[in-house]
Amino acid sequence: MRAGILILPDQRWQVAADRWRRAEEYGFAHAWTYDHIGWRDLVDGPWFDAVPTLAAAASVTSRIRLGTMVASPNFRHPAHFVREIIALDDVSGGRFTLGVGAGGVAGHDTTVLGREPLTARARFERFAEFLGLLDRLLRGEHVTERGDHFTVADARSTPGCVQSPRVPFVVAARGPRSMRLAARYGDAWVTTGLPAGDMPGWWATVETAAGQFDEALAAEGRDPATAGRFLLLDPAAPVYSLSSASFFADALARASSLGFTDVVTHWPRESGWFAGKEATLERVASEVLPALS
Repeated sequence: MRAGILILPDQRWQVAADRWRRAEEYGFAHAWTYDHIGWRDLVDGPWFDAVPTLAAAASVTSRIRLGTMVASPNFRHPAHFVREIIALDDVSGGRFTLGVGAGGVAGHDTTVLGREPLTARARFERFAEFLGLLDRLLRGEHVTERGDHFTVADARSTPGCVQSPRVPFVVAARGPRSMRLAARYGDAWVTTGLPAGDMPGWWATVETAAGQFDEALAAEGRDPATAGRFLLLDPAAPVYSLSSASFFADALARASSLGFTDVVTHWPRESGWFAGKEATLERVASEVLPALS
């Protein structure tokens, strides 16, 4: 079991830099940030872009893995995004992980661009195109393809990734079709579970999702041991995972019992989303994380 932390890009760098350094010093295995133009009621900001944030994070850390949680085709085009990915992999010395998902049905990332929401089928088809193109380009292919959602003409990714055969993908997926994509392309799968009124109810949704991913792996003929499983603890759960050190430790144990290889919590904020105390984070770092080493 490994533990990671997500640092929202909602602070100026003079504050944020210390958080990324501390994430590494605390012993987290990986650190992430959201990849959105704006997120929920934090859209009025401050809010910073994920790519330069992660490049800056790479400059103040040396060991911790860094990633997007998650990038999507809502506003990323694979021909350009692949250049950003290989740059992040390069400046981090091969520590970048691409967390990627289909993108929300609505929300600021869609409305700010003036686009009509896609149907569920169209979102899946766009996601399949997006993943397929990223996979091919990051493996070094020159790609010319005209799809229903993306067109590329002699796109390439020279000099390619530091990691081989490409940066690892952690694919967010909920429905059976998108889980098949996660099983096909993902080095790992990530879920948040579904919103629920209490923690037992939330854990039940997580357990159901884990079983569905097992089915997707079987359908793709893939050995389950080759696919990591990430659980993003907070956005859908009714209790913040850093409400106490013991609560976080219990979440780790429960996730492990369901076959998850990694969990991700959120850096505590003063109020609103993920409101909590940094003192609790420090207790987790001193009392819980050492047991994972």
